Amino acid sequence: MRQIATATLVLLFVSGSATSYAQAWRPPADQQRCPSRWGAGDQRGSANHMKPETVLRASRLIRTGQVTELGRVLSDSMPLQATRRFEVHTKRTTVNPGANRRGSNEELVVAEIGQVGTQFDAFPHQTIGNSLYNCFPADETATRSGFTKLGIQNVGMLMTRGVLIDVAALKNMDILPNGYEITVQDLQQALQRQNVSIQPGDAVIIHTGRGKLWGADNVRYLGAGPGIGTAAAEWLARQDPMIVGADNVGVEVTPNPDPDLSNPVHQIMLVVNGIHLLENLKLDELAAGRVYEFALVVQPLKIEGGTGSTVAPVAIR
Repeated sequence: MRQIATATLVLLFVSGSATSYAQAWRPPADQQRCPSRWGAGDQRGSANHMKPETVLRASRLIRTGQVTELGRVLSDSMPLQATRRFEVHTKRTTVNPGANRRGSNEELVVAEIGQVGTQFDAFPHQTIGNSLYNCFPADETATRSGFTKLGIQNVGMLMTRGVLIDVAALKNMDILPNGYEITVQDLQQALQRQNVSIQPGDAVIIHTGRGKLWGADNVRYLGAGPGIGTAAAEWLARQDPMIVGADNVGVEVTPNPDPDLSNPVHQIMLVVNGIHLLENLKLDELAAGRVYEFALVVQPLKIEGGTGSTVAPVAIR
């Protein structure tokens, strides 16, 4: 009996250790991840997938010409993370002299324009210590007027095959629970259920249902939320996508199950693998229509040295 109990304790200890080890992701050293697979000095990362054949492959998915907008409306009432702001101040100019009495209106936008609304993350947005994607040093590239390397102006227009992975539907839920970590198995089962697969250069878009809270319950939307964990992120990175996106704040589960980690999926994608993130997407229409493949078109603003850009992506089919 004592031997059985001892064996049980050993098994529990080993199992517990395995679980802890699985959650304990730590950033790789610079020499393990640099130079990038795209070459020393590369600044485009996964955007290097953008080629004429990528566009043609996506265009073959367009059969009806139906366009679905995936971007959120920018306003001062949208969910904003702490320290971020979005203000529009209307500028009304005088009516110009002349028979046609032409007047004009403009606006001053005060915002962290790279990181509000539906947003596209560029590589300067995240670091591992002082090191950016492809081991560019942050303290040597950051200036008062933007980053001298890796700025979002390097991305350009992207058009590629989009794949929606509907994890909420897999779980038969409208919205995944707060803090739910999407696993590799979840992604694989959803893909199998939808009879689609991921191809290199795709935009992989994950539906959690969280978007239903946008504008309806901003406090909950910004709180602990579902998303992919480190294991799912590393699995997705191995599929070689151009973009990974979701209908939540930061694509990843928050907070991370490992209390010692702060948004590690951002590091896995942006810093380690050079894969762009697309956040706060509007996916309800695609999910309701069970649209799992489409042509995705997105172009960030050409903000020189910017860490990201608000965007208005579209799915075309």
